[in-house]
Amino acid sequence: MLELFKALADPCRLRLVAVLLKSELTVQELTQILGMGQSRISRHLKILAEAGVLTVKRQGTWSYYRAGEQNPFFTAIRPEFERALEQLPERRGDLAAVAQTLEARRKRSLEFFDQHAAQWDELSRTLLPVPEYQAGVLALIPEVAVLLEIGVGTGTLMAELARKAKQVIGVDHSPAMLVEARRRLVQDGVPGAELRLGEMTHLPIANGGVGCVVANMVLHHAPDPQAVLAEIARVLQPRGTVVLADLARHEREWAREQLADQWLGFEEGELKAWLEGAGLFEVTIERLAASGAEDVLLVKAVKH
Repeated sequence: MLELFKALADPCRLRLVAVLLKSELTVQELTQILGMGQSRISRHLKILAEAGVLTVKRQGTWSYYRAGEQNPFFTAIRPEFERALEQLPERRGDLAAVAQTLEARRKRSLEFFDQHAAQWDELSRTLLPVPEYQAGVLALIPEVAVLLEIGVGTGTLMAELARKAKQVIGVDHSPAMLVEARRRLVQDGVPGAELRLGEMTHLPIANGGVGCVVANMVLHHAPDPQAVLAEIARVLQPRGTVVLADLARHEREWAREQLADQWLGFEEGELKAWLEGAGLFEVTIERLAASGAEDVLLVKAVKH
């Protein structure tokens, strides 16, 4: 308890904790948000991490910080502590700066996919091969009235998804990707499929509007994966199902530039904690591996 109080007894560290309770950020991003030098930020982060207030996740050469649960006392006081942080004089400006940072991540991703939409299937398959997993994804999807695929891309799954639901909706933030998806839907003759322009964190779907959400290799492109999972929970009806396919944690740093990956895959425990934090339970995770390919995680969860 004394260690925690010492760690929090600094205005700069309070601002850091307040920001990292909202988002997972790098040191470089935090220097821009708080307008401080990197050495100063790094020193404060070290103190907070040693007190168990923050955790650090290293992905390649980047380190992401977020609020942690290593200090039981901090976990116990966290709800009231978060409310008190709203009174910080810099709070409004810090939140605006966080929003700008996440928007910059989103814009980089959008520009990349608009530019590479026509070549995307070949590009991703060649640069970052994965084991064949589509049959596994389809096996996890229940038959529902309305099914939503987020990050529909070029529409490679839409024809198969249409067999699982009366109505299939595909959402993507890239207009160029939606052009490619529409071309594929016409080519494959998929009836009852609808494509919509939208963000993963602001889906153009009503609360409880779908029975199943599919996210195929999209979460590692999301600026804020936890916000995406919360939005998925919002649009799912009670007992609705989410099915995810994504990369397991890897160290291919070049994927950030060549494939616009925000994250170098995910740990199984990390995904399970995020899903449960979003109100999604009965989580099952299967890891698929193949020689010469990156491991893939197949995930299923249910909204209570």
